[in-house]
Amino acid sequence: MTHKRGCMTRLSLCKAVWLLCVFCGLIIATSSAQTVTNVVNFSGTPGGALPFAGLVEGTSGNIFGATLRGGPNTSTCIGGCGTVFKIVGAGQVSILHSFCALGGCTDGTYPYGALVQAANGSFYGTTFNGGLYTYGTVFQLSATGTLTTIYNFNVNDGSLPYGGLVQGADGNLYGTTLFGGPKNYGTIFKITPAGTLTTLYTFCAQTNCTDGEFPYAALVQGTDGNLYGTTAAGGTGAKGTVFRINKSGSLTTLYNFCSEASCTDGYFPYAGLIEASDGNFYGTTYYGGSFTSCGIGVGCGTVYRISTSGTLTTLHSFSGADGQYTFSGLVQATDGNLYGTTYAGGANGDGTLFEISMGGALTTLHSFTGTDGQYPVVGLTQATNGQLYGTAIFGGSTDNGTVFTLNAGLGPFVEVLPSTGKVGSSVTIFGNNLTGTTKVTFNGTSATFTLLSASAIKATVPTGATSGTIQVTTPKGTLSSNVTFRVQ
Repeated sequence: MTHKRGCMTRLSLCKAVWLLCVFCGLIIATSSAQTVTNVVNFSGTPGGALPFAGLVEGTSGNIFGATLRGGPNTSTCIGGCGTVFKIVGAGQVSILHSFCALGGCTDGTYPYGALVQAANGSFYGTTFNGGLYTYGTVFQLSATGTLTTIYNFNVNDGSLPYGGLVQGADGNLYGTTLFGGPKNYGTIFKITPAGTLTTLYTFCAQTNCTDGEFPYAALVQGTDGNLYGTTAAGGTGAKGTVFRINKSGSLTTLYNFCSEASCTDGYFPYAGLIEASDGNFYGTTYYGGSFTSCGIGVGCGTVYRISTSGTLTTLHSFSGADGQYTFSGLVQATDGNLYGTTYAGGANGDGTLFEISMGGALTTLHSFTGTDGQYPVVGLTQATNGQLYGTAIFGGSTDNGTVFTLNAGLGPFVEVLPSTGKVGSSVTIFGNNLTGTTKVTFNGTSATFTLLSASAIKATVPTGATSGTIQVTTPKGTLSSNVTFRVQ
């Protein structure tokens, strides 16, 4: 498998090749709005290159991610088979694992999807290729870098997992494969932390693939307990879908893109969804919208809102000047607004960072210049210090990609792992400067706790607790959780 700047080739599956090669974006200029700080400039082999995967903050307070290339195994993979890295402090990077470390690359190659830290403290992720059957893997990674392959895909149960995983409230991990299944259009699976996999759904199960094709993105669990996601193609208009699936594998198509004339509602939703504080889901499309100014008459992409019943509202159509081609999803920050990236467009054609309210008011915060990054493919992550972190697959001092931060003036907060639990269960609360904590409350009810480190607290869900905000009282003030903790 080879990768080219601006456009990538895939395996010999022509339809999916064409879909992925929409990275060949054209360039439109507009103005830059804000300065981004580079945290990491990747150096290539052996230090890592092309950070396609999103970032995640661990309970240690460090930032974890993966690069598609890099590592010492250049004889098997041109430019290396990919790495998992950790960022400590202001930008000190350590490589936790370099893929294809085992004979035959049985540990996997090419990690596209973001890691997820599970309730047991381990990180879980996927590789696009490699493993026993060369169709990708699911792996477990300790915080110190010990990697264990817990599943090898074999085509029948799915192949080439592009997106990452999500841990459900039941403790299982859920994900998608881009290909595989009986018709080779992708699957949805459940896997236990120990590695027992169950295929929940195989796409193109309906005539003409009206249920969707090629799920690129990770899933998200809604507050109703169901899983929500997107397919990049298929549906009644063959331009992608939004779907809901329950834990038993019953899938409902909520929306078919390009349902409006000229596809003003967007199409090719490569990105996944987020459930925002208003109970609706938000996402992006790569093409479509009300502008056709991106050079090939297809529309520059959209930001949309969709209800659990399937009502879709286009919040913004990109014009090129404010960005174009949104491959990444969104994150809701602690100010209630949504933040994201566009792969191209902006003042220099290298992509943008933007902020958009849930009502649809969009502000371009930054246009990339190349030196601070180029072509941000994945979305942003808000760390507990309040800053937003992201990656660009090219650019930086050696053109191997960057990790950057955006300071939007947002204050620190705490996160909880897991974000749901029963009374009497233990959770880990993590953040910054937790030493000296005097009180922890669950929606106002005091809890017993133990300080594990300056960045982590172990707390017990107290009797009488109800779903709501967790607050931690420290010598420097009270920190609130960024999402609602749900008491089961």
